[in-house]
Amino acid sequence: MYNKAETETHGKLFSLVMWFVLIPVRIYRSKILRKLLKNPISVAGFALVIFFAVIAILAPVLAPPARPSRPYQIPRSGYSAIPKPPSPEHPFGTTEGQYDIYYGIIWGTRTAFYVGLVVVGAAAGIGIIIGSFSAYYGGLIDEIVMRITDIFMSFPFLVAAMVLTTILGKGLDKVIVALIVFGWMSYARVIRSEILSIRELAYVESARAIGANDARIVLRHVLPNAIYPILVQASMDIGSMVLTAAALSFLGVGAEPGYADWGQMISFARNWILGGQGNPLQYWYTVIYPGAAILFFCLGWNLLGDALRDVLDPRMRGRKA
Repeated sequence: MYNKAETETHGKLFSLVMWFVLIPVRIYRSKILRKLLKNPISVAGFALVIFFAVIAILAPVLAPPARPSRPYQIPRSGYSAIPKPPSPEHPFGTTEGQYDIYYGIIWGTRTAFYVGLVVVGAAAGIGIIIGSFSAYYGGLIDEIVMRITDIFMSFPFLVAAMVLTTILGKGLDKVIVALIVFGWMSYARVIRSEILSIRELAYVESARAIGANDARIVLRHVLPNAIYPILVQASMDIGSMVLTAAALSFLGVGAEPGYADWGQMISFARNWILGGQGNPLQYWYTVIYPGAAILFFCLGWNLLGDALRDVLDPRMRGRKA
């Protein structure tokens, strides 16, 4: 599970992830980015996301792995069931089983970006393809595709993901598959509703009149004008997918024991949340540090998505005014 090939794969994915997160710096002069940077909410969201991106990039420096071939395996300093408080050796303390909380938080940042961006990217891609096909051709095809979508949407998301993960087996890759399988439907519905209102516009009819094929019309004329709501939803879903993955790890069906995952860090603290006898805050560090990481990571993406919605949809700005 923690072999060299996986480490190299994660490294390549991180190059793509960090390019995606930091790309606004390269398009500073764009109109949308200038509007975002004038919005205090978006600035706060950008700051939080970039803060975690920097931690993820510098993870090998901030928390050097004892075994470079298994960097996501949290080191442990023993097997005692009682957590130990912060110390010079373990700045954030240790959890049950003596896993280093600081190391888990640092490398768990990479896990959070990996899960969030891979799940949202794949789910959005599937949803866009299905929703575009359904909306553009309409009729019986649209009816069949939407009824299938309704069937998937009828399952409670967390319960469905938990059941599928249990069937597939424990592991982060199984969590990602489960979240993708039950995460594409909202994107399909959003893109369908946008395309239904666009496909009859004059410029689309003109493209048909000059002989453009369906693929060219959808890719060149329809999707570019329908994609903005998907971008907003995707940016807000990254945080929720990370939160769901953390919940699955907390319930014991997510990452393997000892894997750097924030949800699992809180799972290690479940027996110590109420502290010791007469001292309810005795083991505060086992919950506060991983909980704060999840909170601020999700908050950053939610603030960014909310601000992006205001910029891309003037109707929302007017409604707030």
